[in-house]
Amino acid sequence: MPAALTLDAGHLPQPLIEQYWRDGFLFPIQAIPAETALSWRAELERIERDWLAADLPHPINTYKRMLSNVVMTLSAQISADPRILDVVEGLIGPDIMVFGAEYFIKEPQTRHMVTMHQDLTYWGLGATDQMVTVWLALSPATPASGCMDFVAGSHKNPILPHEDSFDEFNLLSRGQEVAVDVSDAEKTAIELMPGQISLHHGLTIHGSGPNTSDDRRIACVIRYVAPGVLPDGAEKDYAMLVRGADRTGNFMNFAPPARDFEPAALALFDEIRTHQAAIKLRGAKGRSSAFA
Repeated sequence: MPAALTLDAGHLPQPLIEQYWRDGFLFPIQAIPAETALSWRAELERIERDWLAADLPHPINTYKRMLSNVVMTLSAQISADPRILDVVEGLIGPDIMVFGAEYFIKEPQTRHMVTMHQDLTYWGLGATDQMVTVWLALSPATPASGCMDFVAGSHKNPILPHEDSFDEFNLLSRGQEVAVDVSDAEKTAIELMPGQISLHHGLTIHGSGPNTSDDRRIACVIRYVAPGVLPDGAEKDYAMLVRGADRTGNFMNFAPPARDFEPAALALFDEIRTHQAAIKLRGAKGRSSAFA
């Protein structure tokens, strides 16, 4: 397990900023105390238990796997945590919006995986440098539990062709995989302990294998974007302002939920989900259950 990188009063020092722009990723950063991350895991698992059989418009897994910050107060709290925002600010500036927060969970001894891909392929935001993904470990992420693998320097490519599989064991919405060969020698295993984060560029090629361990592999994954990013197409997209100001109006801003799964938040979730599904599934030859 690599040693945690050293921050400067909670912020990225210049050498680490330069390392991020060289490699397209950065890890491990102890942004959150381990005990806090473990308490967030306990809260998430309480929500899973309490709402599993609730009369929600969609299964609880749908809300965990996309736009969870729209309907879950825990996700909104995590994505607005100033300790995480202090780190993100060093890469995209002082004005920060949440494009989405979700939970990637691999149950123990399961085959679920993520094929090698670039995040920005289907998001309708172009090949922007002003988006960064924070991957926060709520349980240990190791090669045995299916931690991510990154390809250093791959963010310097444009958006590459991808192929869709819609495989039932693929955690991606389309089962998308970059149409280039990636050898094991090119991969860096992103091992993280609870409370540690990794950062990666939206063009960095990455994926992860199955969880062969006896514990759940749980991550809260947050996509941060600068307000100046211009969504593709004529329609605006949605984002939640968490620091600074939005002076551009490129996104329709929304407030975090006041309580879990409140009616207004559920309606907003469906509104955003429908809008983004049309973008993410543009040109797809199959249909993902994530958007069914």
